[in-house]
Order: sequence, then structure tokens, then C-alpha cells
Amino acid sequence: MIARMWEVRALASGFDELLVWVCDVAVPRIEVLPQHVSSDVYSSTDNRIVVISRWRSNPESLPAPPAKLVARAPHVWDFTPVDR
Repeated sequence: MIARMWEVRALASGFDELLVWVCDVAVPRIEVLPQHVSSDVYSSTDNRIVVISRWRSNPESLPAPPAKLVARAPHVWDFTPVDR
């Protein structure tokens, strides 16, 4: 299992529109892929949106968000579970 964390900071004026885009466009594009397991979307009070997606293998990237809505480009990190 691989967990991919995707995080973007929205412009204050574009936060609501970017959140709708993430939920209605970006996440549905990856949810149909056979290696996708699940995704969760989070938001913060400082205009950040985070998607945590879980994959059997080979995580796919979310599409690029509309540039007019973001304060900076998304950051992506992949994580794997730790046996403890």
C-alpha cells in the first residue's frame, strides 16, 4: 500500500472554487483507476487543501489545478506503512 499526500494552497478568493474542483473533478479522475483504493479530502483555515489517496501500487497524480485559483503549485509526497 502506498499513501500519496497532495497539498495545494489556494488563493483566498479561489478557495471555494478550488475545493469544488478537487472534489468534483480531480479526485473522481483517480477514483476510477484499478490501483486506487480510497481518497480523503481535507481543508485548513489557511486555504490549504490536502488529498490523501491510497494505492495498491503506482500512484497516479491528480490533474493540475486551475492556475487562477492557486497561490502556489501543489506538493506531492508518497508514504508507505511502517511495520512496528
